Amino acid sequence: MGSNYDDHVVFTDYTLNQEELDHIENVLREYLVKSGIRSVLLIDMAGNIVAKCDDGTCEHDLYSLAALASANFAAVDTMAKIVGENEFSLLFHKGEKESIHFSRVNNEFLLISIVGKELSLGLLRLKIGEAVEKIKHLR
Repeated sequence: MGSNYDDHVVFTDYTLNQEELDHIENVLREYLVKSGIRSVLLIDMAGNIVAKCDDGTCEHDLYSLAALASANFAAVDTMAKIVGENEFSLLFHKGEKESIHFSRVNNEFLLISIVGKELSLGLLRLKIGEAVEKIKHLR
């Protein structure tokens, strides 16, 4: 049975210098953590943490979360192609106490945010959109 989507996986080779990493961490802190996001990760598509920032209350295993988030995003990306979409550029998983928001930055990076129930989805999406644009313009 044939499929009408491209399942070819492309791995990109990126390098960031210390100045770029500092800029990214500043964006994560100023635009996201100071807005009420508990923890935020910039990961590559393989699930490696590139940058992270939190409010000091995060006790989660962020390395496992990054690996699983990458796999989850890849699975959802394939589902999007099956239903005729190029991509689902963001995902949101709502929990009782905390929720997780995934957003594609570009072909190389995902932004993963952990938020409590006190932060509205509208404000979350606005702040993440601003942060993503700042990170995109870095490259």
